[in-house]
Amino acid sequence: MSIIQAIIMGIVQGLTEFLPVSSSGHLAIMKHLLGVNTDTGILFDVLLHFATLIAVFAVMYRDIIKLLVDFFGIVRDVCINIGRFFSNLTAIHKKPYIVLASTSYRKFVIMLIISTIPTGILGVLLSKVVESASMALLIPGICLIATGLILFLSDMLKEGRKKPKNANYGDAFVVGVTQGVAVLPGLSRSGTTIAACLLCGFDRKFAVKYSFIMSMPAILGAMILELKDIGGTPLAGSDIAAYIVGMIVAAAVGFFAIRIMLNVVMNRFFKYFAFYCLAVGAISIIAFLVKM
Repeated sequence: MSIIQAIIMGIVQGLTEFLPVSSSGHLAIMKHLLGVNTDTGILFDVLLHFATLIAVFAVMYRDIIKLLVDFFGIVRDVCINIGRFFSNLTAIHKKPYIVLASTSYRKFVIMLIISTIPTGILGVLLSKVVESASMALLIPGICLIATGLILFLSDMLKEGRKKPKNANYGDAFVVGVTQGVAVLPGLSRSGTTIAACLLCGFDRKFAVKYSFIMSMPAILGAMILELKDIGGTPLAGSDIAAYIVGMIVAAAVGFFAIRIMLNVVMNRFFKYFAFYCLAVGAISIIAFLVKM
């Protein structure tokens, strides 16, 4: 892979991972256009995913640190509650159980865990489908058109008011399912999950925050799944340099894309991205049909 190819792929990943236009669909299309080697491309995908994790943390580190602290607090309280359960079996004076979702951030943590479960299950079940779908332009094209329609719908939804204290765990499960389905190339993860959050009545700012923070365990899971397919593929020194440059570009572009996305959702600008997805999806389908 050349430095120029890596820079282009890094820009595409940084923008499309967070803007509602599907990173997987665009990366699949760009690999076809640039002729990226699929064997070493797997390792590059892993590194690009890691770069997007860095971008999310850089923008939302305050929330993420609070969530991590509360996550370990919940783990501690679960252990205490388990201990109390067994002691209460024989005790005369029963000890009360600790309420786990005692604050908004703690409820946020539990919602993220619930969302991650269906995402992980669907990610594993659909992994072979995704691999096959990425080999041709037809499926990414169809999914990009679906993304465009979802984005149009999102702009028409009424203003939601739910924040962590008002949202319920059913909402978290539904959003997690949409994130799992969005592994299909061409379906925008950010677009579909934010749309799902809005459909559940989430406040628009919270919808964006929830979508991006929820992406971290999903991206980490995708990295782990891809690592097993890397094998012992040899890398040239030029490839290593290109991969590092691609990561840096993806992280930097992703940082700004996240900030742009908040304005897009708050000002109902999804429709502009919808036009783009519809156009790229149509072009992909036409290109597929022409090559048949």
